[in-house]
Amino acid sequence: MIRVFLLDDHEVVRRGVAAALEAESDITVVGEEGDGAKALDRIRECSPDVAVLDVRLGEGNGDGIAVCRQITAEFPEVRSLILTSFDSDRALVDAGLAGAAGFILKQIRSNELVEAIRGVASGRQYLDDAEVRLAARRLRDGEEGRIEDLTPQEKRIFDLIGEGYTNRKIAQDMYLAEKTVKNYVSNLLSKLGMSRRTEAAALSARLKERQRYDA
Repeated sequence: MIRVFLLDDHEVVRRGVAAALEAESDITVVGEEGDGAKALDRIRECSPDVAVLDVRLGEGNGDGIAVCRQITAEFPEVRSLILTSFDSDRALVDAGLAGAAGFILKQIRSNELVEAIRGVASGRQYLDDAEVRLAARRLRDGEEGRIEDLTPQEKRIFDLIGEGYTNRKIAQDMYLAEKTVKNYVSNLLSKLGMSRRTEAAALSARLKERQRYDA
């Protein structure tokens, strides 16, 4: 019998997944939780073989990747299967680094989820190392990679540009001379391969939106 723990902040979704799993003769759901902060305590109580973790939990409820990382450190015998609604390179890389045994989209059919649970329980990997490396390379080479070239001060100014701050407002907020801020803006635009401030603001907005759904 495969013992499964479910982490999902949507109770209706969680109960639906639990019902589908309980219909299988070789799977039993031994615990459920909607809050990432409480997940480890529940896992200690129910000793699952597989933990099915939703990446994106509600505000204040943590996230599945962080829980996966904790499970890997404290319960290496428990196999983590990451569920996400969005196909994200960032989530894929983070799942690999956290020690997940699998990474699958929520859009899969229930029978495919069942097979994935059986697979990771038997030792199979549904998260290919080569795939994780490729995702990491895409991140480095893409928009997020360019942000990594910015200094901490430039990143802060980049974020404020995304929030619509003018140079004067940035200067006031960061206790800098306005001319200094102007120089920082010129440098960060050059590093990002951009010529206009509006391009940086648009990139900042895209990255923030992506962070909301990575997950």
